[in-house]
Amino acid sequence: MAKTVQDIMSLIRDENIEMVDFKMVDINGQYRHVTIPARNFNEETMKNGIGFDASNYGYAVVEKSDMVFIPDPDTAVIDPFCEIPTLSMTGNAMIIDNPENRPLAQYPRNIVLAAEQYMRDQGIADTMMILPEFEFYLFDNVGWEVQANSIGMTIDADQAHWNSGVQGHGVIVPKQKNYHIAKPFDPTYECRSEMCMLMEDAGIKIKYHHPEVSASGQFEIEPQLGEMSKMADATMMIKYIIRNTALKYGKSATFMPKPVYGEAGSGMHVHMLLLKDGEPLFSDDNGYSNLSKTAHYFMGGLLKHIASLCAITNPSTNSFKRLVPGFEAPVTVGYATSNRSAVIRIPAYAKSPKLRRFEIRNPDATCNPYFCYAALLMAGLDGIKNQIDPHENGWGPYDVNLYNLPEEEKAKLQGLPTSLDAALDALEADHDYLTAGGVFPEELIKNFIKTKRAECNQMSAIPHPAEFDKYYNL
Repeated sequence: MAKTVQDIMSLIRDENIEMVDFKMVDINGQYRHVTIPARNFNEETMKNGIGFDASNYGYAVVEKSDMVFIPDPDTAVIDPFCEIPTLSMTGNAMIIDNPENRPLAQYPRNIVLAAEQYMRDQGIADTMMILPEFEFYLFDNVGWEVQANSIGMTIDADQAHWNSGVQGHGVIVPKQKNYHIAKPFDPTYECRSEMCMLMEDAGIKIKYHHPEVSASGQFEIEPQLGEMSKMADATMMIKYIIRNTALKYGKSATFMPKPVYGEAGSGMHVHMLLLKDGEPLFSDDNGYSNLSKTAHYFMGGLLKHIASLCAITNPSTNSFKRLVPGFEAPVTVGYATSNRSAVIRIPAYAKSPKLRRFEIRNPDATCNPYFCYAALLMAGLDGIKNQIDPHENGWGPYDVNLYNLPEEEKAKLQGLPTSLDAALDALEADHDYLTAGGVFPEELIKNFIKTKRAECNQMSAIPHPAEFDKYYNL
């Protein structure tokens, strides 16, 4: 049931709330926030919102940069990390117009809502359900330095294999042997359980949590399927809860795709399915892996646009250090059942018609989730509209381990971009499917590319410690 202003006022009174915190999202997908005393919160706050400068959030707006943030009462949750009782809400950014405000088209939350509306307007479906998997590392110590005379980083996790020679309790996990390992080799169990309990308190239903492959402190939390726009909000809150709970336990959490050399990287695989009038559109008992033609066309759209999608789903230079063979990260443009080496994997365990789906495995959590999920939907809808069949286009199904193919066979496969620069080139050349229906504004895409190219140029100019190892004495 949707909350009203009166519901929020009652919550503030009943819970003795002292502060109301408004969480906004910048172009990179990070929270920014503004807080007001709860006694100043009223109906006018919900109607007129809070003013902010959009240019400071990374948006190159054509209009004046002064915007107004309108909180969404349905997102209200008590912030568990504030000592002073605080109610938190996210919402939408609006352009100040007279007599009425209108949505800022570049604001991430508005884009994901626009993508859902475009889906409904096309008559294809009325709901997209998604399930992102959150892989992350928990470190006991981390530090880095980028100076003219000192460049490097250090990380440590007590359980890591490199600590086997350190005097202590001897509870060490062998390299790459952390997957589902139990106590006493799982020292952060209580920390992760508390994370999940806080997520449930925030209205985010959790499927499970467990240790992941890397023995250097890698873990996963997986929510249950949810509507795309709501799951975009939930993604922001999940990352917020993971980071803040980790700090409470003296840990540092990171969603960096490849923080540890030689260990598994962290992805954010996204499961997805479409519904219309509550009925599944992806199920067909007679289709490959029990998926319908609609599902295959959706996969076809994703695979056709995968190179440009990577700029949005994997928007960091570090992202492409994860997308390499040998660590269960996908590198091949294709689809298959129960095959983690292909970009799209169809889980064999999803047998119920209402749960039949697939997952795209290349995204990682450095993405802006609103941009990521909206872009995935737009690519899939393009596939459905244009009946892009993945099999006819030579993208599978690949029901073999693609890493183990002979080199001459591997050479025939289409791969993902190998750098953020290459992905940005693809996005520059291929983004009409994103601007369809005005969902992604052209000026946002141009500004996003410009911003990310500047990042690439900056990173490429910094000497890397490994270059000293390779070239110093040549």
